[in-house]
Amino acid sequence: MPWPLLLPLLLLLAVSGAQTTRPCFPGCQCEVETFGLFDSFSLTRVDCSGLGPHIVPVPIPLDTAHLDLSSNRLETVNESVLAGPGYTTLAGLDLSHNLLTSLSPTAFSRLRYLESLDISHNGLAALPAESFTSSPLSDVNLSHNRLREVSVTTFTTHSQARALHLDLSHNLIHRLAPHPVGAGLPTPTIQSLNLAWNQLRAVPDLRDLPLRYLSLDGNPLAAVGPGAFQGLAGLTHLSLGSLQGLPQLAPHGFRELQSLQVLDLSGNPKLKWAGAEVFSGLGSLQELDLSGTGLVPLPEMLLLHLPALQSISVGQAVRCRRLVREGTYPRQPGSSPKVALHCVDTRESAAKGPDTL
Repeated sequence: MPWPLLLPLLLLLAVSGAQTTRPCFPGCQCEVETFGLFDSFSLTRVDCSGLGPHIVPVPIPLDTAHLDLSSNRLETVNESVLAGPGYTTLAGLDLSHNLLTSLSPTAFSRLRYLESLDISHNGLAALPAESFTSSPLSDVNLSHNRLREVSVTTFTTHSQARALHLDLSHNLIHRLAPHPVGAGLPTPTIQSLNLAWNQLRAVPDLRDLPLRYLSLDGNPLAAVGPGAFQGLAGLTHLSLGSLQGLPQLAPHGFRELQSLQVLDLSGNPKLKWAGAEVFSGLGSLQELDLSGTGLVPLPEMLLLHLPALQSISVGQAVRCRRLVREGTYPRQPGSSPKVALHCVDTRESAAKGPDTL
């Protein structure tokens, strides 16, 4: 290969990461990943999982970026456990699959660069009010715990400019305390919130959060009515699948969601609604999942309420896409294109005749 063509390839190989191992604390594994030209920059991933509670506090290399302490039967974590020279630059921490029932309010206070925190699959029943204020977190996983009541304000982080992805699924949450308006406290920057499979009987008050993704799957929601999503005008994805009980959709229940693009109502065989007006106000909706709801045939006025809709899933395996028929050319004065839904049974891979609405 000519040298002018070979040079860019060599530079690419020099800049891309390479992985090696290094001496580590007994029982742990230290994997070094190097970056930059001539491996001028390195980060270490330390895996101390599955060793038992005696492993903490564990000394780690100065350039440690991620520490895995999962599956160690840890019952408590405090500031002294997560302290030492290597912890100051820690960006990722995995405490999942332990026996934690509580957290010290200052447990993460020295982790000034922590971005990702996994405390899933523990026994946490409550969270201290200022658990995460010292770290610039962008990803927090608290799924599969025993949380019952959680305050939104708890998730105010050190870096308010960073979007936060928060997983609270598979807990026992029956109440999510809203962020107090006018209290002078910074609003948590929660952009993605997973509340699936909890005990919420009503849509929680999430107003003014910069939410774009929200999942309430599997909750015993009784109804979705006007005002349920007040203050969430920026939401683009909403999932209400497999709701427990007899969920009811009232007219104009989604009218605050002008930016919503994807709505998932699948897996709700007992879902009740009051006609196509349920979807009024969803002018940006592009995808609607009604599979497993039994809502067939679709209301004739549905497409009039959803001008941007491109596809709908209905029944068990039927997917419909929007078609616009221009009609004869030139178009007659006062006429408009004819809108239709073309539906396909994916189990049979055979196109059905279009349902013209």
